[in-house]
Amino acid sequence: MYFESNRSSRDGMVAVGSIVMNRVASEDFPNTVCEVVGQKRQFAPGVMTREMSGDAEVLARDTASAVLKGERHPRTAKARFFHARTYVADFNNIHYVVSTGGNAFYEKRHPSLVTRRTPPANVEGLTGS
Repeated sequence: MYFESNRSSRDGMVAVGSIVMNRVASEDFPNTVCEVVGQKRQFAPGVMTREMSGDAEVLARDTASAVLKGERHPRTAKARFFHARTYVADFNNIHYVVSTGGNAFYEKRHPSLVTRRTPPANVEGLTGS
């Protein structure tokens, strides 16, 4: 959460944590947080060993604890994927659910079920403090 949300917001960190937990619950991904986060080419390189610091570290630890206790971003729903909001993804199966913390979060759907093909405006302030 610390490295993927660019330490930009609590909402962004909760959303990243929600994606991780959605993956843990999915049969398509490993069964533990460490295995999901440690998957090659899935999250920022070195996330399991890089050091955190400052106020962002405190925010990340507090937010991680909240996510492990069950808090989820209210708009991530079943999403299991995200990318930087500035990235332009050219796939017909991406259904965006929320943008927060500098990232756009999405579900993969059959193209006929995609109703939001571009990332929505960034939104903050939806998670607890």
